[in-house]
Amino acid sequence: MSPFTRIVSIFIVAMLFTIIPSIDANNTGKTGATSTGCNCHSTDAMIMPSMTGLPSQYTPGATYSLTWTGSGMSSNGQGGFNLDASAGTWSNLGNRVKTVNGELTHSNDGQRSWTADWTAPAVGTGDVTFKIAVLYANGNSQNTNDNWGIDQIPVPEGAPAPNTPPTVSNLALTPNGNVATSQSFTVTYTFDDNDGDQEGPTQIRWFIDGTPAPAHDDAKTITGSSTSVGETWTVEVTPHDGTELGPIAQCPDEALIIDADSDNDGTPDGQDAFPNDPSETTDSDNDGTGDNADAFPNDPTETVDSDGDGTGDNADAFPNDATETVDTDGDGTGDNADAFPTDPNEVADTDGDTVGDNADAFPTDPNEVADTDGDTVGDNADAFPNDPTETTDTDGDTVGDNADVFPNDATESVDTDEDGVGDNGDWAPNDPSESADTDGDDVGDNADLFPTDATESSDADQDMIGDNADTDDDNDGLLDTEEATLGTDPFDEDTDGDEVNDKEDALPLDSSETLDFDQDGTGDNADTDDDNDGLSDVDELNEGTDRFDADSDDDTVMDGADAFPMDATETTDSDSDGVGDNADVFPNDANETLDTDADGVGDNADAFPDDADETMDSDGDGVGDNEQKAQEDEDAAQMQLMIIIGVGLVLAVLGAVLFMRRNGGDESGAKETIPLPVAEPLASTQPLYPTQSPQPIQPVQPVEPVQPVVVEPTVANQWTDETGHTWRQMSDGSNLWWNGSDWQKV
Repeated sequence: MSPFTRIVSIFIVAMLFTIIPSIDANNTGKTGATSTGCNCHSTDAMIMPSMTGLPSQYTPGATYSLTWTGSGMSSNGQGGFNLDASAGTWSNLGNRVKTVNGELTHSNDGQRSWTADWTAPAVGTGDVTFKIAVLYANGNSQNTNDNWGIDQIPVPEGAPAPNTPPTVSNLALTPNGNVATSQSFTVTYTFDDNDGDQEGPTQIRWFIDGTPAPAHDDAKTITGSSTSVGETWTVEVTPHDGTELGPIAQCPDEALIIDADSDNDGTPDGQDAFPNDPSETTDSDNDGTGDNADAFPNDPTETVDSDGDGTGDNADAFPNDATETVDTDGDGTGDNADAFPTDPNEVADTDGDTVGDNADAFPTDPNEVADTDGDTVGDNADAFPNDPTETTDTDGDTVGDNADVFPNDATESVDTDEDGVGDNGDWAPNDPSESADTDGDDVGDNADLFPTDATESSDADQDMIGDNADTDDDNDGLLDTEEATLGTDPFDEDTDGDEVNDKEDALPLDSSETLDFDQDGTGDNADTDDDNDGLSDVDELNEGTDRFDADSDDDTVMDGADAFPMDATETTDSDSDGVGDNADVFPNDANETLDTDADGVGDNADAFPDDADETMDSDGDGVGDNEQKAQEDEDAAQMQLMIIIGVGLVLAVLGAVLFMRRNGGDESGAKETIPLPVAEPLASTQPLYPTQSPQPIQPVQPVEPVQPVVVEPTVANQWTDETGHTWRQMSDGSNLWWNGSDWQKV
């Protein structure tokens, strides 16, 4: 090959590498490559995956912490892997490690060593094979000169770990030592098992004075009713882990049952006369009162001396009076204080007139002893000693002061109507409310609001206008003639007595009603819909609306017809999803209310609610179907274009080379002669072949560009949603819906 040809070839190769885009590693992981490896990358040298933490044999159910990398992995560049185990489960994934389709792979290409925990499968699974592929990309933005390798690591199943018998610790009785017959005591312990097994049917055995007590087997608590004084209780525990029993553990504590001391006074109940009274233990005179509380502990007839006079209350006539103990005449007064100790009818002579107070009508007045008429005035001072109703006559009119209404006025003695004016001077002696009629209108001055005006006597509304001249006698705002029409009382401003003026009362004859907000003739108290908006008052209370406002939110729609009576922006909810039609992007779809990205698909059904270009992620890889299909189409088109350009360029260069070889020359224009192989001449001098003139090389015809093959998408899935719309998911990731006449792309 000539130098020129070499240069052209190198140029072609360089151009091909220039037009082929750089290929990046799968920087978010790859699966299904544990057997094939990363064969999309060329290798300078194979690397061998390495893994630490795997046992030579696994124990079923055990968990192992694994670490893996590749031999010769650099600390620079991108790293990736794909790891799969034929059985077991993964957990505790390390940095930049994720699970995809049950396999492990990298979530970012910046790591070159990875970790995870593997839990071995159950007994009987058999060998587990670990398949691993590890890649090191040198970071040249190409898929060349990288390193990768694969490996398989079989791990056989080992025998299950042998069972370790359980043990107990911290074995104790509570309480222990001396335990009263009234107390219960309990055994406690800590169950220990190195295998982590749960406690099984642990055995608890009780002993009374060293003899087994099978009636109490496996009981943790012994009640007081099961014990007797003098017994010694011990216990031993044999733990069980569900598989086997462990060693017997003897409790170091014991319970010595003693006589109970119910009141905790230090004296056993059997020796305590008062077992439930901590303040008493003995009763020397057996009178039922303990010696500590008995003032006479040796006298069964006495226990208390309330007044402390040395005489017991039972013998003391005055147990609460330290000055008295005897009452000879039995009159309730002690002899020490009784002026007449032998006379049960007398005890004192207060006024010292030698007449006992009981017999003396005036015990404190030495001047009086008798009251013949019993009027409490002694006969000596009584003007009427035989008349119990009278004692004095102050005005000397022979009418005793008690009977004389006017004891100081000799002209009057009687006041029939008891109005303070004697009958002799009273205008109305039988009317206690009246005594004079100044204007002579036969209405007493007290009842006459106009005592000096004979034409008026009453003023019902107290407006200083007499009722005869007043047109609104009760001053309630209604004329007397209006009250006659309404049937109300013209002299009562509140006819029904409900404390609301007749004028202001919507129902003045109904004491249970005062208001009629909607003026429907039914008072607000009885009206179940005060604003007549179609929503009952009870419902308005529950909704938080105003029962006196037919349109609480002022949106011109009455509360009873308003689905959102407290929201002026909303009145209807067609799909009953709790979101008003104005705010609901899908007012007829109860499953959707929002379309954040305005792509026509509600946020609930949209796998990418914030991306107007995407709605579905069929493979669940986090990349929308449209983007994924577009990327695939773009990659295919780019590759086709690169092939076409590369082929065209190669053909063009080859054509140029042939043309130059055919017509070429050096830089001075001289043509280069390309020698042709010539056979040795025959004996004859004639040439073997006739001489022919060189024919011109035909120019290379341009190659038509290869048109990309367009593959029509097929139906991958079809369904009908809850609203009755039929949908199709296509093989290219797009979605279509049937509009009744045609399939419409979403």
